[in-house]
Amino acid sequence: MPIPALWAVTGFAATRTHKLTPGQKAANRVLAIGRAPVEHGFAHLKNWRILTKLRTDPARATHLPRALLVLTNLEVNR
Repeated sequence: MPIPALWAVTGFAATRTHKLTPGQKAANRVLAIGRAPVEHGFAHLKNWRILTKLRTDPARATHLPRALLVLTNLEVNR
């Protein structure tokens, strides 16, 4: 089974000399709307110390991220 390609979607960055266009600002806004619930979910998991189990036990490295992915997808689709 081939490994699927992984993509990281990043926003547009502005500099002093290069201002963002309205389309780039809108794209950043859409990305932030989708990212916020996921970031909040990971913050809760860090507070509950769930992610520390992943650092100590490599055997859990398959089941725990899958469960986290399901939870974050449920939160985003809610």
